Amino acid sequence: MTVAGASPSPTARRGRPGYDQQSVLAVAVAAFNRYGYEATSMGMLAEELGISKSAIYHHVPSKGDLLRLALDHALGGLESILDDPRAGEGAADARLEFVLRGTIAVLTERLPFVTLLLRLRGNTEIEREALERRRTFDRQIAALVDAARQEGSIRDDIDPRTTTRLIFGTINSIVEWYRPGGPLTADKLADDVILMVFDGLHRR
Repeated sequence: MTVAGASPSPTARRGRPGYDQQSVLAVAVAAFNRYGYEATSMGMLAEELGISKSAIYHHVPSKGDLLRLALDHALGGLESILDDPRAGEGAADARLEFVLRGTIAVLTERLPFVTLLLRLRGNTEIEREALERRRTFDRQIAALVDAARQEGSIRDDIDPRTTTRLIFGTINSIVEWYRPGGPLTADKLADDVILMVFDGLHRR
């Protein structure tokens, strides 16, 4: 599934032969997820890539710039969902479903980047800025849940904040077990999550 209005991949910046900024970024994100951002040095990245540290600086000025690019890629995808007209027009429950499907699509398409976002601790200014952007996104989803509740299209006997936390707890957990290319496709995963969220497990 492709999310309408989703931001493109990080702009490739040509550098040393065989590598561009995007390929360096992919290796960096994998290392950040494996070792932690603070524990990952530029020397470790150079070893992973099989190039010198100076060659990495040909692509990006610093490790912090790699983190910023990675988080922008994750957050840009999520924020673009809310920019889509379908997130702002029509019944609240339909808009909520659109946003949830879009969120799952971004998560599965940009899995390493979203995984990095969800594991942030807020130890650096870059991380704190990203966390604030994520909180803004979450607040907008909470407002959608409340709108659907006020509209009468979803149950009103559960606090909307609890509903929002449970929904995103479910969706965010996907990064821990979903494997692209496996038997469960991203579209089927989205269908299953939507069915669970809106209809529950009881047979009808």
